[in-house]
Amino acid sequence: MADLQDELRSLPEAGDHETQDETQDETQDGAKDETQDGAHHATREAPRAPGRPQAPAEADDLDRARALLGAHPVADGYSGLPWALRHLPCYDLQLGESAIDTDVPRLREGHVGALLWSLHLPEGLAAARAVGATLEQLDLVRSVIAAHPEGLRLALSAGQVIDARHCGRVAVVLGPATAAALDDSLGILRALHSLGLRVLTLTGTSWASEAGLTRFGEEVVREMNRLGVLADLSGASDATVRRALTLSKTPVLCTRSAARALRPHPDNLPDDLLAELGAAKGLCLVPLTAEQTGPSVRDVADHLDHVRALAGPDSVGLSGTYDSGAAHPQGLADASGYPYLIAELLRRGWPEPEIALLTWGNIQRVLRSADFAARAAQERREPSTAHIAHLDG
Repeated sequence: MADLQDELRSLPEAGDHETQDETQDETQDGAKDETQDGAHHATREAPRAPGRPQAPAEADDLDRARALLGAHPVADGYSGLPWALRHLPCYDLQLGESAIDTDVPRLREGHVGALLWSLHLPEGLAAARAVGATLEQLDLVRSVIAAHPEGLRLALSAGQVIDARHCGRVAVVLGPATAAALDDSLGILRALHSLGLRVLTLTGTSWASEAGLTRFGEEVVREMNRLGVLADLSGASDATVRRALTLSKTPVLCTRSAARALRPHPDNLPDDLLAELGAAKGLCLVPLTAEQTGPSVRDVADHLDHVRALAGPDSVGLSGTYDSGAAHPQGLADASGYPYLIAELLRRGWPEPEIALLTWGNIQRVLRSADFAARAAQERREPSTAHIAHLDG
């Protein structure tokens, strides 16, 4: 199989939004080529713009989108692939798998440079199984990454995400995991972090509930900051969101949240919380699901417009939510469809620097902030020995 090092290109750091001319020309000339290793997904074609043939102007927008993504790829904030792979007897992500939404050829076609791999557990799983099931998923994802070294690379920091992209690989960041996986133990949090966990969802526990964070919940957030584990607040109560925004020394994520004003889904955020998230430099990752954002590319773009207007261009990102069991908007059925969404944003007048933030720069900023805050916290704070019985008993 051809060495993907041939795809090496210089990638600007997050915040450097100028697209290199030669990268743009190269991407436009090769936009319809197969992936570098020749392993194009069998029987797949690029999705057509829904409902009608592409006009020349739309084709130009799509070329611009691909050129822009060539320099500033998508950092996808949520992938359900780990759990989906448990149900496949065998698979080869390098060659392509029609039974799932994500494989290396489609990631290449969609210009995806990084993925957050969810370790969430299915509803109904007994709480006593949460720790073991999460450890099993961590073991699985490490095996999957090791089996696909030409396409995937584990990334434990912002710098490693950049390194993976420079080497022509898709960076995999582990998380979010469910907070139940801690079993109310900060020692388990530290163990999961040592195994690679970098994002934790603060819902579904006694210490992060509708009433907000308890004293132990606040200590969990402090220890997450010390370790460099990001807090995911999608699905959390408004009280938990507000307290975490105030307490956390690191920007928080909402890995699957759109605008509740446009679509009243419980995981979507109301306008006041979007504004507060933006003020705290947090990041709202808008999911590409029909249930939360609507059935079309334009619906997704409407949510991105809304979040950008309220939280600011520094606080909006993308969450494919592929392989999670969710239905997706037409034209965005799998990980290859991102250029069509970016073309729609270009037609709406989004400046290229703000699209670069949306796709890549904002997640890089949050990951870098977590790394920096953890180093600073470890110099002044020892590992917490707090127990839930002592603080919340």
